[in-house]
Formats: sequence, C-alpha cells, structure tokens
Amino acid sequence: MIRTAQLTLVQDWDKTFLQSDLVNHSKVTFVNRYGITLAADLYIPKAGEGKLAAIAVCGPFGAVKEQCSGLYAQTLAERGFVTLAFDPSFTGESGGQPRYMASPDINTEDFMAAVDFLSLHERVDAERVGICGICGWGGMALNTAALDTRIKATVVSTMYDMTRVNANGYFDAEDSEEARYAKRAAMCAQRLADLEAGEYALGGGVVDPLPADAPKFVADYYDYYKTERGYHPRSLNSNGGWNVIGCESFINQPILCYSNEIRSAVLVMHGDAAHSCYFGRDAYANMVEGNAYANNKELLIIDGASHTDLYDGGESGAIPWDKLEEFYRTYLG
Repeated sequence: MIRTAQLTLVQDWDKTFLQSDLVNHSKVTFVNRYGITLAADLYIPKAGEGKLAAIAVCGPFGAVKEQCSGLYAQTLAERGFVTLAFDPSFTGESGGQPRYMASPDINTEDFMAAVDFLSLHERVDAERVGICGICGWGGMALNTAALDTRIKATVVSTMYDMTRVNANGYFDAEDSEEARYAKRAAMCAQRLADLEAGEYALGGGVVDPLPADAPKFVADYYDYYKTERGYHPRSLNSNGGWNVIGCESFINQPILCYSNEIRSAVLVMHGDAAHSCYFGRDAYANMVEGNAYANNKELLIIDGASHTDLYDGGESGAIPWDKLEEFYRTYLG
C-alpha cells in the first residue's frame, strides 16, 4: 500500500448511533490517487468467517462518518458484510488542505480509493465489493459506478445530484445562462475576497436558529443536524458549512453523463415525500435509458418518507434494511 499520512483519529466511540456488539469496529486510513489520506471506520461482523462481501459507504454531503454513513455501515455489517464508512477528502478526520472543499473528481476518487482498500483487505473477497452513497454522495456513487468496473452493486439513498443543484438550483428554478453567470461572478469575487482576508469564508451549515417560515425540508435538516438526533462537532452541516467557494467547480461539471453505461447492479431509493425525490427519479430514468444492462437496475420509492428519514430511519423506521440486504446478497453473493 502507498504510505499514508499520520492522522489524529478519535478512538472513543463518538457516533450519533449506539455501538453494536455484533461487529468489530476499528479506525483505519487509506490514500487516494491524489495522495490525500482518508480516515474511515471499518466494521467486520463477529459471526463471519473467511473472505466476505464488502461495501464502502459515504454521505450525506457535508456530513461525517460518525453520522448516518456510519449507521448504514454498522447495520450492514450486522447483516454479514465487511463495511467501510469514510470521511471525504478535506472533511472530518480525513486529510487534505485547504479544509471544506469539494470536487466532483476528487470525491469520486475517494470512493474508488475506498474500493481499493476493501479489495486488498484480508477479510474481503475482491470480486464481491459494492458501494453505498447517501444524499449528495448518491450522485457520487453513480459516477463512481460508471467509472469503476470492480464495483458489483451500488445503492443510492435519498440522492442529490450536486452538479445539477449547483448549476440549476432546486427544481431547476435557476436553469439559465444568466443565473449561472451570476453564480460564477459571485464565486470569482469571493476568491479574491478570501485571498485578501487570508482565509476562506464559510458558507454556513444548516440554518440556526430555524426561521418560523422555513420550508419543511429545511426544518427536517435542522432536526437532524442541529439536535441530539444527528449533531456532530466535525460535521460541516452541523456547524459552519462548506467554504463559500467549496463547490465552485460543480457548476460546470455534470457527473452523470455516462450513468447509462453502468453495467453493474444499482438500486436507487428515495422517499416520495422528499423534496429531493426528483433527483432520484431522474437519475434512474437517465441511467436505464438506452442501457443494455437495465435489467439489474431498480427504483424504490418509499411511501411517506422525507429526505432525512433515509438518514437514520426517522420516526417511522423508513430505511428498508431487509431490502438493502437482499439487494447486496443478490449481486455480491
């Protein structure tokens, strides 16, 4: 393995979910092809023997592995998979400078580097590796599945297409040359302001205090990121957010251009009460259009589930764990 940088990792259990006594947990590091060392939580089922199927998990966009990606990873490990929940480059306990930046390329590479790590792990069958992307990392997962032929199965949960929302705004309400020009001009001005200030300005995480007239999805984000339910001190969304220019390149770089060339299995799941559901529906439609390998693609719409219900289940236990296990068992064996 290529040498990793020395990271300071918290060894105490500081997750937003309870630790399971059915799995062994450890902190690990691995390096991506840009030389950035990533921090991750590795979960290995205590009951498993020999080489097992494995799943790399990441998301939401602006969250850390101590939040819902860790919950997904631990729960899937309880069901017999080796799992890896990792912090993306520039965030959480992972390396990369400057902090709180995002990149369609580097963040796709983060997923591929996680696949590298799992493929070479002694407890993993390298022919049985999958990924799971949540929220903004759902789009990254699809992009990775289109690029990485080693991936046998991908789950996309309550996804955002971060390039689409940055370029077009919510519900494509800002899909015009003028609107994009204004965004580009604002970003360029911010670059100079940051250089003059000697630091990068933060864009702000989830709004706090919550305005009385906030849209429901904003209130849902507040309920997850700003309360005991999901708050974490290293989470961008729980605190100061991304740098203002952190997602600048997303405006010009759509990530799902070749999703209809994905040959491996994909499950896209979304709640029908989620403001973001159109991302999942459209991504699925684009993925199967003209795809000679459409038979192993599935869209699962969950009745009554909001966007954040698929972070941790919400009050109704909305995450279909049995379905996820069945999907991964079918395509990872």
